[in-house]
Amino acid sequence: VQLQAYGGGSVQTGGSLRLSCAASGRTSSSDTTGWFRQAPGKEREFLATISWNGGSTYSAHSVKGRFTTFRDNAKNTVYLQMNSLKPEDTAVYYCAARSTYGSGSQDRSWYHYWGRGTQVTVSS
Repeated sequence: VQLQAYGGGSVQTGGSLRLSCAASGRTSSSDTTGWFRQAPGKEREFLATISWNGGSTYSAHSVKGRFTTFRDNAKNTVYLQMNSLKPEDTAVYYCAARSTYGSGSQDRSWYHYWGRGTQVTVSS
């Protein structure tokens, strides 16, 4: 079972990026997925979570209104749309998943699977 977050890159302040989280070796349609990020010298920070069918989402206050998560189970992929990016959004971004039909969690220890991160760099 592998998760891979991709789609990171370098953008200027105010720009947008869309990250993708793809699962291989299993179907993700029964997963609740979370997004986290980690900046150098800081702890991994919760960003957003989405239920298995996309019916329930929750975003951290720090990104609410700028970041949106959604999924396409037909493509086995979860997305994180990031708008109005700021330099403080610079970090490695990760997706994580747990096979459950319940709601997600802000607690990173709740998730069973983690993907390799993707770097997002926002310049001023």
